[in-house]
Amino acid sequence: MTDTAFEGQPVSVQADSLPGGVADYIALLKPRVMSLVVFSGLAGLVVAPGALHPVLAMVALLCIAVGAGAAGAINMWYDRDIDAVMERTRGRPIPQGRVNPDEALAFGVVLSVASVLLMGLAVNWVAAAILGFANAFYVFVYTMWLKRRTPQNIVIGGAAGAFPPMIGWAA
Repeated sequence: MTDTAFEGQPVSVQADSLPGGVADYIALLKPRVMSLVVFSGLAGLVVAPGALHPVLAMVALLCIAVGAGAAGAINMWYDRDIDAVMERTRGRPIPQGRVNPDEALAFGVVLSVASVLLMGLAVNWVAAAILGFANAFYVFVYTMWLKRRTPQNIVIGGAAGAFPPMIGWAA
């Protein structure tokens, strides 16, 4: 990125020397994917028998959203090498140097752990366990194992999409 100094002389600023902005960290969460996950988690909450206090239901949805976003951030950290060469993904925060890869990984891990702990403490530990398993499945099975090894990754990895309604139901 180039900026102009007071004298009108161009000043070169490396993108990786700038701190990642809030928008970049939000982008790491894959908000479009997160919205689908929240919707399916809400469906599980709505059709489950019994009742959940509205505040706890919102906490459960927040945990589902943050957990899904955390898995997305870890996915972007892991895929940063291929994201840099794919046209669709090269504008993401890590390949562009707007977010440091180590910070993205820490961001994802902290949010994942926090979402599971909050779900367990505020709602229940069964929903928290399913949320933790869903995040682990998405990161380790889909992202790290299947995605680069087989074109069937989306079919097998699609099982991760079945977890949010189960989490909502368990909540």
